[in-house]
Amino acid sequence: MGEDLDAFLRALPKAELHLHIEGTLEPELAFELARRHGVRLAYPDAAALRAAYDFDDLQSFLDLYYAGTAVLRTEQDFYDLTWAYLGRARADGVRHVEVFFDPQTHTERGVPFEVPLDGIDAALRRGEREWGLTSRLILCFLRHRPEAAAFETLAQALPHRGRIHGVGLDSAERGNPPARFARVFARARAEGFLPVAHAGEEGPAAYVREALDLLRVRRVDHGVRCEEDPALVERLVRERIPLTVCPLSNLKLKVVPDLAAHNVLRLLHRGLCVTVNSDDPAYFGGYVADNFVALRRALGLTRADAVALARNSFEAAFLEPAARAAHLAALAAFAEAPAAQASGGFER
Repeated sequence: MGEDLDAFLRALPKAELHLHIEGTLEPELAFELARRHGVRLAYPDAAALRAAYDFDDLQSFLDLYYAGTAVLRTEQDFYDLTWAYLGRARADGVRHVEVFFDPQTHTERGVPFEVPLDGIDAALRRGEREWGLTSRLILCFLRHRPEAAAFETLAQALPHRGRIHGVGLDSAERGNPPARFARVFARARAEGFLPVAHAGEEGPAAYVREALDLLRVRRVDHGVRCEEDPALVERLVRERIPLTVCPLSNLKLKVVPDLAAHNVLRLLHRGLCVTVNSDDPAYFGGYVADNFVALRRALGLTRADAVALARNSFEAAFLEPAARAAHLAALAAFAEAPAAQASGGFER
């Protein structure tokens, strides 16, 4: 029975809304790119690098994450990275993806802004053209850097408003509250970018409030610590603010001691618009369907729970109304189909 449900979870049509493209860099691709550029990595092989993915907290992950980006240098590198992710997403039933990228991570080491943008965008466009897998691109400001650096990145993004749909806030949360970036988010909103922000992962529930009140975000990325503030939880339910939750990430970074202690289903059952995503799947042990399967095993995720989470993902996505309606109709048809039909990937 569990295997049948696992197959359903993997094939279930869904959107992924919390995915850092740099965090999809699998060790094997990292070594391939290192050979391409004559870069020497600090590990002898892919297995040794994968074994290093044992983190104490968010910062210990970020240290390795930023070091890994040294192999990403050309448009082709970013294209290959994105195309590899899209193939995995498609196999996981993803019909729409909203991809984060960190321009500052690359521009600060001399890679022009357009290099990652062009490579990522080309792969996303191919994914839609060949597979019907639609996408949005969201640039993230690094919160451990000053707001002035975020303003510089926003200025670089302005000529590309047709390809970049939103702005986000990521990197080390502790000691870097959303309030520090209120002005740059105000400017980004005025320029037409849709705002989201990481908050309430390692930072407190107060950071979620700041993201809502000061950054005026449309979605909260993570947000699992919202339960520290019951009034905040009530507000999230009332205003239908989506949370893009990443269970395996929270486990790997010790936000929760065990997946059985995760609050994602509790939040879902309380009426929050919770979604399930993979965050940085190459580092955290699983892509989006792996997160669904892990929740089934640890928390008893049911078929109805999974359909509700998938429905939330399309409702929370930055989709045009007609596209959203089409995705929801496809999801409903899939969920109502006999079990024998609800298997496999999707074809255009």
